[in-house]
Amino acid sequence: MKNLGNIEFKNDFVSNFKGDESGSKKPRQTPGMFYSKALPTPVEKVTLLAWSDELANELELEKPDNQKDIDILGGNFVLPSMKPYAACYGGHQFGNWAGQLGDGRAITLGELVTSKGKKWELQLKGPGPTAYSRRADGRAVLRSSVREYLMSEAMHYLGVPTTRALSLVSTGEPVMRDMFYDGNAAYEPGAIVMRVAPTFIRFGNFEILASRGETNNLRQLIDWTIEKYFPHIEGEDKIIKWYKEVVESTASLMVEWLRVGFVHGVMNTDNMSILGLTIDYGPYSFVDNYDLNFTPNTTDLPGRRYAFGRQASVAKWNLGCLGGAILPVLSNKEELVKVLDTYDDVFWKKYYAMLGNKIGLDSVSTDDVVLFTELEKMLASVQPDMTIFYQLLIDFQPGIGIDNKQEVLDHFNESFYDELSTQDEEILYNWLRMYSERIERNTISKDEASTKMKATAPRFILRNYLLHQAIEELEKGDDTLFKKLQHAMKEPYSNAHDEFFKKRPAWASQKEGCSMLSCSS
Repeated sequence: MKNLGNIEFKNDFVSNFKGDESGSKKPRQTPGMFYSKALPTPVEKVTLLAWSDELANELELEKPDNQKDIDILGGNFVLPSMKPYAACYGGHQFGNWAGQLGDGRAITLGELVTSKGKKWELQLKGPGPTAYSRRADGRAVLRSSVREYLMSEAMHYLGVPTTRALSLVSTGEPVMRDMFYDGNAAYEPGAIVMRVAPTFIRFGNFEILASRGETNNLRQLIDWTIEKYFPHIEGEDKIIKWYKEVVESTASLMVEWLRVGFVHGVMNTDNMSILGLTIDYGPYSFVDNYDLNFTPNTTDLPGRRYAFGRQASVAKWNLGCLGGAILPVLSNKEELVKVLDTYDDVFWKKYYAMLGNKIGLDSVSTDDVVLFTELEKMLASVQPDMTIFYQLLIDFQPGIGIDNKQEVLDHFNESFYDELSTQDEEILYNWLRMYSERIERNTISKDEASTKMKATAPRFILRNYLLHQAIEELEKGDDTLFKKLQHAMKEPYSNAHDEFFKKRPAWASQKEGCSMLSCSS
């Protein structure tokens, strides 16, 4: 284990690609460049608010015990071996090409390599302006930083592929933000998150090169990405093989999001990881009541492009954009289209397997698709609390007393936000009868089925209202709930934190920062 200040950082990305080394923070276009040098802007006082011991152990790092190391986490001190930079990339935002975007409030410090040879990029979010900040200040506020820190780690413990968060620090400086872009700007406390991932390369890194006709640069980035992160892929057709893996990992990620009820909120192509990780935690949310049209992002209204039930199809659209970007280095467009067309089969196969586990089936066959389809119809109509419903389903005894309709319905009362209509009662009861008949054909015991269900359906999720309460308390100097959530998120499949096992309270459905958020950070 080492102190952060004693690490000798690598800089493979900077060493292998052309960048703007001027260090200028003036907003500008950077054609021909993969990045721009970007030194963090010092802040008044860096104070450590949170540290991920588990991630630090994986990185072989000691918790900072001196101000010098803490200052690294806030951008106030840069080690000699670090070569900080902001990456240049583009993206499709809400379905439209947005041109050059880039790291506007993120700076990658360098790459840490563990004794086992595993490489991690360390990146600060909120350390000041870069060449890609446009008219922004490059800073982040406490509320968005708390949300990113907690959710990055929460998703990891849920088993969802994600970037990680090593630390959260306050900056001692106020930051002006208009939370809902409605003219009501106000000062908020500033903060910075240290983000960690094998790489932060995203679809947009390839898109910007293709859009500028920089084919040689595009090929260089593709070859380097495959060599570094997909070393098992070889041969003349390695690019197609690589694209196929990206298609499959992205489909798998969508299944994982749907499994836990996660809604990203801003599925632009610049927010899509080339490794199939959840990246860039902005106006995200878990669904409370099962609403396929739910989006937590005010900017996504009224179109709801990135709503809960549309995420899988948007992911395929985004993969199409990536495919279009890498097309200039391919000779066979038809082969690329064929790979993209495999997305649906990959997604549905994984999705049905996931649902089979969530409801405790021994295996999944084509005959079960009707059961799954009716399950989704029922959930969309009844709109129970998704997390609580699946927990109650674990304790449900199919076949025993199934003819006692009221008793069966009462078992799920805890998950309802509103009193059910007669029609919804029938829809729920009919599905439970269908489910009961299927479970009777199971070749595994009830205990084995329960084990499957408990491993797939989380009991604790970081609900928006809990995050909002924790943030409000932190801003007042009280970290009690913040610490409780840090403990609870590490055991999402346990009943050890059942003080949080309850529906979203009525007041939270309309409160700013609980029901709807924006891209403001």
